[in-house]
Amino acid sequence: MKPDPDTLPDGPLRTDLTQDDRWAALRRATPARIGLGRTGDALPLRPMLDFQLAHAQARDAVHAVLDVEALAAALPPHPVLRVHSAAPDRPTYLRRPDLGRRLDDASIATLEEAAAARAQDGGQGFDLVFVIADGLSAKAVASHAVPVIHACLALLDGYRIAPIVLAEQGRVALGDPVGERLGARLSVVLIGERPGLSVADSLGLYLTYGPRPGRRDSERNCISNVHGRGGLTPDLAAAKVAWFVREALRRGLTGVALKDGIEEALLEGEAGRLPGGSP
Repeated sequence: MKPDPDTLPDGPLRTDLTQDDRWAALRRATPARIGLGRTGDALPLRPMLDFQLAHAQARDAVHAVLDVEALAAALPPHPVLRVHSAAPDRPTYLRRPDLGRRLDDASIATLEEAAAARAQDGGQGFDLVFVIADGLSAKAVASHAVPVIHACLALLDGYRIAPIVLAEQGRVALGDPVGERLGARLSVVLIGERPGLSVADSLGLYLTYGPRPGRRDSERNCISNVHGRGGLTPDLAAAKVAWFVREALRRGLTGVALKDGIEEALLEGEAGRLPGGSP
């Protein structure tokens, strides 16, 4: 008997050759590149092109130049100071991380003049200083720093806040000499985080009590992943900053000894008191 062309020995012939994608549900829950499949011994074309695009965006973020003028124009009415690290240019900054942690001579003079002017006017020292540094992603700073700063200032009314410091070619630890020169009890550094292959514009915030050169990373608290693709919103980041500022100044410390307790505070109905309390 001639076999039926629409059947196989073990059942009907499949005309739909599309394979079930068992990774689809998991991929919808994460930006990680998982279950991408293969074509021969390589990735399929679309995932390969997506990877190359993400890699190019990450490289662009690292080498981009921060528009400091635009940033300074968006921060008033709060006063602004501009400083520069000891790294004179971007290539040097990338090769010499140590220079990005130190101020150049002109910046030291700028900060000392600002501190002297405040003392001459009879003003007391500052409770905190915000430092905005380009870091490894100027795109992150350009996109998110201003809304985060404005949200923080709205929650920190009553605290003595130094002029906002805009730092070019800066690393996290640049906030230490800045805070020391201005006589601030606490520094909050907003900086572009190292770009990844899923997000190239993520902003990080680092808080250090008693800023001075030589502080260790274990003496800082970090609020990371402020960005628009499922990361922290500016308002939530500001709420976390306000909680850390209050607790750091009350306890006299930051770092591993100060754990993030904002979620517990929210559960206990303290949301209205997060930014409050006297400095």
